[in-house]
Formats: sequence, C-alpha cells, structure tokens
Amino acid sequence: MSEDPTPVSDSPFRSEPSARDEAPQFVLPLVVRIEKAEPPARTDALETAARAVLTILADERSAGAGEWAGVMRDWQDARIRKVVRRARGAEWRRAEALPGITVTGKSAEVRVFPPVPLDGWPKDLARLQVSGTDLNDPEPPVDADPAAPVLWLNPDLGMSAGKAMAQAGHAAQLAWWELSDEERAAWHDAGFPLAARTADPARWSGLTGAGLPLVRDAGFTEIAPGSCTVVADHPALRREPHGPGPAASTRSE
Repeated sequence: MSEDPTPVSDSPFRSEPSARDEAPQFVLPLVVRIEKAEPPARTDALETAARAVLTILADERSAGAGEWAGVMRDWQDARIRKVVRRARGAEWRRAEALPGITVTGKSAEVRVFPPVPLDGWPKDLARLQVSGTDLNDPEPPVDADPAAPVLWLNPDLGMSAGKAMAQAGHAAQLAWWELSDEERAAWHDAGFPLAARTADPARWSGLTGAGLPLVRDAGFTEIAPGSCTVVADHPALRREPHGPGPAASTRSE
C-alpha cells in the first residue's frame, strides 16, 4: 500500500492557486477498452476507472523505493491531472504491453499507467483518441448501497464518459487522501467497493455542503471552471450528524 507523502495542509487537492502550479506538471493516463461490438456500460466504466486510480495509489510500486514512487511523488507534488483515452483491438494490446495495471469491472476494462509529463506521453498512448468515449447504460443502475462509498455526480452537468471517468477518479483519490491508514487498508482489502451514481437534483446542494470530498473542475475541457462535478461520499468520512463542514476540493483536467 502506498503512503500519502504530503501533509494535509499542503494537499494537491486545494482549489486555490499554490506553489503546485509552479511545479513540473504530470498526468495520470487511463485507457478504457471500447470495442465496437461490445462497448462497456457507462456506469461500470466510471466505477472501474475510479478503482483503477485507487489501485495504483495503493500499489507497492508507488511507495517508498518502488519503481513508480518517484514519478508518483512528482505527479502529486503538482496538480493531480488525469486523462482518459480509448483503445480497441491492436491499440489495446499495445497499451497492455506498457507498464501499468488493468482493472476489470462487470463489462469495463481500464488500464492505468504511471504518470507521465504533459508533453511526454509514450507514443502508443499519445496516438489514442480522447474523444469517442460516449457510453450508455443498457439498463438504469440499481440504487447504490448506502453502506458503501458512493461517488455522486452533478445532475446538472453533461459530461462525456471519458470526462466523467476522470472526475470519478479524482473523487476516489480525494477520499483516499482523507482516510486514515487503517481505513485505507480496509478499503483496499475489500477490493475497493464503490458506486458511481448521478445525484438526485434535490440532494445535490446538500451533498456539496456536507463536508465530504468535492471535486471542482479547472475548466480545461467540456465544462466551466470551478464547476462542482463529483462528491465522494465514503462512509468513514460522513459526519454524525451529517452536517456542513469544510470540503476538500481539487481542480481537474
């Protein structure tokens, strides 16, 4: 399991400008497999992307003297950027040949890679398309288990599946950062159970003011800067009574 190398007071998830903007910028690449005949379900793709982010954060290669530890620290010392690209057929096979971790959901496969410089993508990843990740759910998702972590998406924002996958990954990482070592270990040992759901419009305002980890977008793509995109509702982070409090936030790609 990896350890959080950064004190909470210097978290890269702060939304206000900071010295992190002056640091060299890296991006965490995620590639979702989208075959023409059998594309994954949208909700499963979001959940699988979130678990992929958690998996690389918890991987022993990301901690201490691990082979990915240095670049993971460099990435976390700057803004926490994530970009989702799509692949199929030979593209996917080439992506799988690169160092990384493939996480499989019910219908989705997502491969996460160690962070790379913004202008230093491996050619087999750089050639992959960012657009074209419009996915659908064949059936409406079942209600989320309130006893498990839920990533609540803003019901008023229309995001492509790729954009929403990156936002779900941000929210999962925010929750990871705020958990204790024991809580992280328990989540890891359970296989990172979580759900991604669009919030009921009537509940959204309450969720954003509940002191839970909150993703604010930087506005580089698709949506306006400062938009609240996802709330990470992890049971260990809920207040009793569930009341207002300072929410963690991040600006995202």
